Amino acid sequence: MEQLMKILEEARPDVDFQNEINLIDGEVLDSMDIISIIMEINNVFEIELDPEDLEAKNFNSVGAIWALIQEYQMK
Repeated sequence: MEQLMKILEEARPDVDFQNEINLIDGEVLDSMDIISIIMEINNVFEIELDPEDLEAKNFNSVGAIWALIQEYQMK
């Protein structure tokens, strides 16, 4: 989780990722933020997210992103 928080905070230091639950739906993150974050997640966690998993529900909160990463790590 620490690595994920570091990725997110580097991408958008102005966002309170601990408490925000509408990162996508609330338009806190834009498409360029998401692309940057996904690239870093793929590199740091050595996974490759599938396009069908790139849904708002998987990126609306830190908890949702972390759950997606854990799911990929178990594959």
